[in-house]
Parts: sequence; C-alpha cells; structure tokens
Amino acid sequence: MKKIEILEEAAKRAYNNVKHLPGTKESAGDFGRGAGGDISRGIDILAEKAVLDYLREISFSCVVIGEECGRVEILDNHEGFVIMDAVDGSTNAVRGIPFSCCSLAFATNDRLSSVTDAVIIDLYSGDLYSASKGKGAFMNGKKITVHKEKPLYFVVGLDLSGISPDSLQRLAPIISASNHIRHFGAVALELAIFARGLVDLFVDLREKLRITDVAAGYLIASEAGGIIVDRNSNPLDSDLGYDKKISFIAASNQEILNETIEKLKLSS
Repeated sequence: MKKIEILEEAAKRAYNNVKHLPGTKESAGDFGRGAGGDISRGIDILAEKAVLDYLREISFSCVVIGEECGRVEILDNHEGFVIMDAVDGSTNAVRGIPFSCCSLAFATNDRLSSVTDAVIIDLYSGDLYSASKGKGAFMNGKKITVHKEKPLYFVVGLDLSGISPDSLQRLAPIISASNHIRHFGAVALELAIFARGLVDLFVDLREKLRITDVAAGYLIASEAGGIIVDRNSNPLDSDLGYDKKISFIAASNQEILNETIEKLKLSS
C-alpha cells in the first residue's frame, strides 16, 4: 500500500471509533498526562488506539510519534515516522464544539521537512483532507488550493491561548488591522481550512505548538499553495522531538506574507 493510503485508512478507523463520542461523558475522563504534556481524555485514548491497532494489523514498519503514546516502534528496521495527533482539539471534542480532527503524517527522516504524506479527518463531518509531496492537496478527493484572489473579507486565524504579554504586544498591529479574526481550537484542522481557501492568513507566535500539532497541516497547506514560515521568516522546519516548540505564519501568497512580516517587525 502507498503511505497515503495507510494514513487514510488509519484516520478513517479513528473517526469510526470516536465519531459518536464528542460532547458525551465518555469523551472526557482523566487518563494522566500524555507524552505531549496534556491530560489524556477518553476520546484521545480510543482514537489513538484505533490508529496503533491498524498499523500493527498491517505490520507497517514505522516509529509512531504520538501526542499521548509518545514514541512507539511498530516492528524493527522502520521506514520512517508516523506523526500522530489522534484528536487535535480535545477540548472542543469533550465540550461538543464541532471542530476537532485526527491528524496523521508520514516523514522519512526525523525532520518536519521530510514529511511526504499527510491526512486530516474532521471528527464531526468525516471530511478527509490529504496530500502527498509534489501532488497537491485534496478534500474528499477533490483538489483544493489556498485563496489566491483578493477576498471579500480578509480572514485571519490567530491563536492567543496562553500567549505571553510580549507576544501579544507584538501581534497588536495584526489585531488592530483586522476586523475578521478567528480561532477555532484545533490547529491541524485550521490549517486544513486555510488550505481550502477559507482563511487567508494564520499566525501562531506563542512558541507552544508541538510537531504533532502541525505536521499534517503543514504539508496539506503547503501542497495547496500556502507559504509557511517560522517566527524568523525562514521556511518552517523542526526536528520531531517533544521538547521542540514552534511558531509559524501561514500566508496564502507572498504579498500577504511580506505585509505580515513588516507589521510584526520580523526578520526577513
């Protein structure tokens, strides 16, 4: 099987395993802190188990890097890494807010830039986003692209959760310049809707994101034509370690990126 087919099937199994759970008591619970540092909820555990069980079922030789499970080797002599956030947007899922997803990416090496395949499945609608490097991005098999024309409303995705006062001050020019700021609570799925052209700019400068949060969305957004850079305006990259925290800017075109860098007074 192709890597993208493996990821798609794994994501569908996670979806089928938990699609009835959002907003229920069963979705919650406290299962201790996962490898990523957050409290593992019932829905996290069940979605992650579905993915791991499938990878073992097909004897896929890989190392899984999971938000809850940490590093898990599926057979020896692995072909690469499966980067998994089985439920991105756990708070939304537990509360019943309809915005969460399962995020899976395959990387050949221990770098974000080596991601070759990615899948994100919406845990409410079942919409499936996918991308393979150099082959474009898709939603339910239909090609998607970022919004290239001048939009009627310029929509900015901006995550302010737990942001430091210094970072908030830096973002002031973006906040004051936009009347249409959005944040939905699941970075992977937000990158997917950015890839669809529903958001024009997505900024997260909190230095709180883990690689599991962004690996799949990074490739899907890039393959859809988006430009993704770090807080120093360099192409986004990172190793796959849990101790690595990242920030990024995703822009639908170079003009928007240049304007954003200028407003934020970032290096370029």
